[in-house]
Amino acid sequence: MTTESDDHATETFVAHRNLLFTVAYELLGSAADAEDVLQETWLRWVGVDLDTVRDRRAYLVRITTRQALSRLRALGRRKESYVGSWLPEPLLTTPDVADDVELADSVSMAMLMVLETLAPTERAVFVLREVFDLGYDEIAEAVGKSPAAVRQIAHRARAHVAARRPRGAVSPTDTRDALDAFHRAVETGDLQSLFDILAPDVVLLGDGGGVKQAILRPVTGADKVARLLVAGLARVSDATLRPAEVNGHPALVLRVDGELDSVVGVRFDDGLITGLYAVRNPEKLSHMERATALRR
Repeated sequence: MTTESDDHATETFVAHRNLLFTVAYELLGSAADAEDVLQETWLRWVGVDLDTVRDRRAYLVRITTRQALSRLRALGRRKESYVGSWLPEPLLTTPDVADDVELADSVSMAMLMVLETLAPTERAVFVLREVFDLGYDEIAEAVGKSPAAVRQIAHRARAHVAARRPRGAVSPTDTRDALDAFHRAVETGDLQSLFDILAPDVVLLGDGGGVKQAILRPVTGADKVARLLVAGLARVSDATLRPAEVNGHPALVLRVDGELDSVVGVRFDDGLITGLYAVRNPEKLSHMERATALRR
């Protein structure tokens, strides 16, 4: 039998669920692990005396962050034995995510790759402060540090991310136009057009997870990347490459015989493609069939 307190707990959790998922996903880069974190958060939340909670949103974010940090450290150990490159799990996103520029930038494949270079606590502090605008006191409670220590960590993390994040803002329209040009060049085998849009030091990463065939090491350089992409698509019969809104940004989805095969995320720097992230591991494609709502 449910009580009024149970109803209030459920209502509060449901109201903030998209926010909590977004926090967990930005900390983990894995939708599957983020869903597990939400389940763990719920189990702890229903045991809380709500009369003692002053700010329910902040309390839920705190639980979610602690659970995500614990899982992030375990995920780090899994990545050490992962076959090939480990890439973030792509999400088919709703149009409102792209409309929120800061949110879209924070969940982009390019930014999630940058966040991968932070230590777990640095990542949590950066995400909570820069994306969700939490106060230092709130963050300190979530990560188990003093507010003074959190300020120092935030400063260090900001500098680290600033040195690695994409350079030169590209408008959504310009991004779509550039991706359309890339798409046409790959499909038609137009190497020169590919060279025009790829940076000389472009890097292609593939993630098959040991389940599907994918490049095991990064491929670097416009010539190597362009020829690999054109030759790879030419070898696949009945393949279609279509644009989609992934992680708040334009991306390409490859289907073979009508079945989802790969998702290709793109990083732009100063108007050129500097990074291509091809996710083929089927365990990471489950959130590409239905749009995921993200919130700040």
